[in-house]
Amino acid sequence: MKIATWNVNSVRARLPIVVDWLQTERPDVLLLQELKCETGAFPYDALSALEYQALVVGQKAYNGVAALVRRPLEIEQPLMALPGDDGDVQARYLEFTVAGMRLASLYLPNGNPVESDKYPYKLRWMARLRDHAVTLLASGQPVILGGDYNIIPEPEDVYAPEDWREDALFRLESRTAYRALLYLGLTDAYRARHPAEPGGEPAYSFWDYQAGRWPRNQGLRIDHFLLSPQAADRLDSCTIDRQPRGLDKASDHTPVVLTLRDSGFVSAYS
Repeated sequence: MKIATWNVNSVRARLPIVVDWLQTERPDVLLLQELKCETGAFPYDALSALEYQALVVGQKAYNGVAALVRRPLEIEQPLMALPGDDGDVQARYLEFTVAGMRLASLYLPNGNPVESDKYPYKLRWMARLRDHAVTLLASGQPVILGGDYNIIPEPEDVYAPEDWREDALFRLESRTAYRALLYLGLTDAYRARHPAEPGGEPAYSFWDYQAGRWPRNQGLRIDHFLLSPQAADRLDSCTIDRQPRGLDKASDHTPVVLTLRDSGFVSAYS
């Protein structure tokens, strides 16, 4: 099974790129973030023509998450918001079951500037995610939490770590909250297959539009798949597809692609 996650930074603005990528790569599931459109304005018809059904949590001009699931797979038991705060109206979380697995598309708050109320909101959101992950793990289902986490896990995941120490994506409190998810038993799929090595080729999923970050490969790895043990035991590969980032009018993020073995018990670390 092939599952991808992609912050498209406006699904309508990037629709031709998304359609071309879907036609070429044909993932079974594509998780999308930062739709920047209301639920009713999502381009359902263009994606339905490619045999994808869409589950969407939209918001006008901001945020928004979705999942595209290729027929004949069926979407079951959708959850349209992260539990824990009924007053949170930001469209950042979508969860559902497909092929016996529990998947989520999440768009974690950026948190900048840290002096504003945006940073405490980010940390509260992460605490809620951890609490909910405990419940998901207790179910015994394979669980896949994919999306734009807006977290740089380690220094090797950013082009100039010393310049990001006080940024909300890399502050100690943010990385500690991310590690709290890993300590529950979740696996960072990319790092499980591509351990960081001193002097190794950097792996990024985001390059800012400013200051020539893309041509200079000055990026961040902030888009992640976290897997429960039951999902990690089926992990075959996890890669970053850089090609879409180099296109004209591209998103500043690029897809991360996860493949899982269909059956059998094989350790993710074999």
